[in-house]
Amino acid sequence: MGVSIGMVGLGMFGPIFVEPLKRHPGVDRVALCDLVPERLKAASERFGITELYDSLGLICRSDLDALVIVTQHWMHAPQAIQAMEAGKHVYTACPCAASLEECDELVEAVERTGQLYMNGETSFFRAETAFCREKQAAGEFGRIFYCEGEYLHDISHGLLEVAKQRLGKDFSPDKLGEPPMRYPTHSTSFAISVTGAHMTEVSCRGYAFPDDDWYSPEGKWKNPYCNEIALFRMSDGSVCRIMEARRAGHPGSERCSIYGTEGTFEWGLAGYTWATKQGSERVEPPRLFEPLPDELHAFLSEGHGGAEVYLMNEFVNCVSESRLPRTNVWQAARYCAPGHVAHQSAMRDGELLKVPDWGDGPSQ
Repeated sequence: MGVSIGMVGLGMFGPIFVEPLKRHPGVDRVALCDLVPERLKAASERFGITELYDSLGLICRSDLDALVIVTQHWMHAPQAIQAMEAGKHVYTACPCAASLEECDELVEAVERTGQLYMNGETSFFRAETAFCREKQAAGEFGRIFYCEGEYLHDISHGLLEVAKQRLGKDFSPDKLGEPPMRYPTHSTSFAISVTGAHMTEVSCRGYAFPDDDWYSPEGKWKNPYCNEIALFRMSDGSVCRIMEARRAGHPGSERCSIYGTEGTFEWGLAGYTWATKQGSERVEPPRLFEPLPDELHAFLSEGHGGAEVYLMNEFVNCVSESRLPRTNVWQAARYCAPGHVAHQSAMRDGELLKVPDWGDGPSQ
């Protein structure tokens, strides 16, 4: 017997996950949930799903096994906690929490309720990350001593539309300017999942664009920085640089490079390079890097390098097998928390600060 899953949030990104869930051979039933009646009706007609809920509270009272929550990022932790307390296994989009305090609360809720929590961090399931994990497992990097992760997303590339969608009727210009390091997970998760290490301390610097009409100390966030660059010490002794840039003369990229004593992976605009002391070669990490049901292969060409279909497959399998997700709550906190501390450091002129850690969690 398959699992039953409710899809919560049908705005800009939620619908991406509905069809893979419908087609997954391990799923018997899919329900939809959204606060906006018109959006819920349109999704119902588009996907041919008739089990509908108009609130999180209502779907939490259903007999569904699990919920996939793709709502605004500041809602992820409280909504996940609400769902787990209602007896649901939970997947949320990234980041997992909007503060260090919420990281505490989310980890505590998982430990208290015993429910599964999975974070939808796409970078973990990108082909490039899987390629590097294989190299690391085979020892081909030698000792990794340096990683660099970058998320370059200029504000002209749709961010105003995203802000308007997220805030709805509450949108106003003074609510713009959220610190870039509040959402570092596309960058941090790559380094963490490849090395197996985590961030322990950070010094971060911010760049303030002159007369910026988006990032301003007068706005809600009191944040002057459009770009933040952080240097982290990792638990294995290596160093990691993370750059989150929202004003950048660049087409946009989520990317990371890994440098080891024996091998190096570089990810640039021109593609991917694997290098050793003997030379270098262009490589193309395969999109199909681990088993997927045949019914899901058609989704490998979609956004974030096809990561979304792997995320749904992982969540379905974890729920059906009662298995700890690879992007579990302890890993999710490691992706998210360093950014919050990095922004604190930037606001303190680069002061070196410790990054909290919630441990490894139970063994797989």
